Amino acid sequence: MDFTNRNTLWASVLAETLVRVGVTEVVICPGSRSTPLTIALASHPRMTAIPILDERSGAFWALGAARRSHRPVAVVCTSGTAGANFFPAVIEARESGVPLLLLTADRPPELRDCAAGQAIDQLKLFGIYPVWQAELALPEPRLDLLAYLRQTLAQAAQRAIAAPGPVHLNVPLRDPLPPLPEPAVADALAQLRANWHDQEFFGHLQPVRRPITFSRLPWQEFWQGARQTERGLIVAGPAQPADPAAYCAAVGRLARSLGWPVLAEGLSPLRNFGALNQHLVAHYDLMLRNPHQREQLRPTMVLRLGGLPISKTLRLWLMETDAPQWVLDPGDRNLDPLHGRTRSIQGAIELWETPEPALPPSDYLQTWLAGDRAMEITVKQALAEQPQRLESKIAWLLPQTLPDRTPIFICNSMPVRDVEYFWGINNREIQPFFNRGANGIDGSLSTAIGLAQHHQPAVMLTGDLALLHDTNGFLARRHFQGSLTILLINNNGGGIFEMLPVSQFEPPFEEFFATPQSVNFASLCESYGIEYRQITQWQQFCDSLSQLPAQGIRVLEFLCDRKRDAQWRQSFFRQLAV
Repeated sequence: MDFTNRNTLWASVLAETLVRVGVTEVVICPGSRSTPLTIALASHPRMTAIPILDERSGAFWALGAARRSHRPVAVVCTSGTAGANFFPAVIEARESGVPLLLLTADRPPELRDCAAGQAIDQLKLFGIYPVWQAELALPEPRLDLLAYLRQTLAQAAQRAIAAPGPVHLNVPLRDPLPPLPEPAVADALAQLRANWHDQEFFGHLQPVRRPITFSRLPWQEFWQGARQTERGLIVAGPAQPADPAAYCAAVGRLARSLGWPVLAEGLSPLRNFGALNQHLVAHYDLMLRNPHQREQLRPTMVLRLGGLPISKTLRLWLMETDAPQWVLDPGDRNLDPLHGRTRSIQGAIELWETPEPALPPSDYLQTWLAGDRAMEITVKQALAEQPQRLESKIAWLLPQTLPDRTPIFICNSMPVRDVEYFWGINNREIQPFFNRGANGIDGSLSTAIGLAQHHQPAVMLTGDLALLHDTNGFLARRHFQGSLTILLINNNGGGIFEMLPVSQFEPPFEEFFATPQSVNFASLCESYGIEYRQITQWQQFCDSLSQLPAQGIRVLEFLCDRKRDAQWRQSFFRQLAV
């Protein structure tokens, strides 16, 4: 403990408490008011501290690190508008269930609402988005208040991981902010120091863990009906489990026990653990574009795992069928944007027992599997010999090219959709990551860098606008310990808008929707000291991604024509509908 002044003692208790409850990563954004927090956290030997200039980038870095570890990661900033830049990441963390601990330093109450510099109203700064929020007391060298601080921080970390989601603690601090002696409280500090025992004060703290819960009664009720349903369907939505192999094995056991097909979203690890589940269907979006198959494949009961897949085709089809649905998810969120006949079961599928014996494969299951195999051949015929630089082919090639167990961060807009359409079943154990809570493009680069920090080589699949929206993420490259290959699909604009009806209206389509930026990415990367290479041939693409570098950040730019790509997709989809 640092007994130099009341702030250093307060901040050192804060840092030690966080470490003992398992918060060992912190992103620190620069500023004066947060000085005591910065010094205490950055100097703690068991805390990994990363300095990041831009608060928005810093919060998304923390989001990426927490998404990968499934443990709370802290992020610190000074007072004023600094904390407001955390907001996009706070929203994403809440909507996608990622544990973050936001520490915003603040002016003391007497310097608020009086035109003091860098002072805004920071209470409940993030509105309804934190799963819990509080303002800490002002630091005082009193044992009872230090105990309050310790318990409040432990509670904050537990709430962040239990929900999971972001927790906001506003931290008011008076001068002196640097570690300077404070004569006014010297006697109180000396008395505390003389009687201080770390083990006595911190000894009861343990790393926080997410509580394990599941609802047995709804599960049993579902099971009774499911075992008597021949045309049952499992729809597995986006998933980023801590143990992807255990998750995929559990889904496989459930599918075998029921004899049901599993429609596996591309943003789930299921497609990449094909050997664990023989009931997987990857091309459901393409299959359901055909009116005959839409009718032939109608289910009488649906079990959804987590949120709905991205596929709009699937969503509309589920609305049309109006089959009763059960939604299994560890959280308590409403995951039913279709507002159908839906019931919830709270729990993690890895914990649930599935009775034996397994039901024999039904004709319904065989119809799904045969259709998926036929569609796999159709996709291969359309893409395998495609010589043009077609962005849809990237999503088809990646699961055939990436090294085993590669983490891949997939950006929103067209990349996630091409993955949904064209990413095939494989056994490479690739784990996808994504920001689908609020589905925005902001913070994508910073999230990917935070996710790759101190882990095996990772890949980021992004469009040009998503990367440009967060190029400040490159500022943290000198603190990055890991490997990230950024596969940049540069079609000079928002390719997803080419797929929407608004693309027919020109003007204002090109300038206000597609928004081409015409950036020279080679020069951009050079200015940040980032390795850059342009990919011009498919063999070069495969060679560059089949082996990933051990360290550093590199950008592989793949130039595409978004209008031609959109026309190809639309033509391909029309062929499937006949």
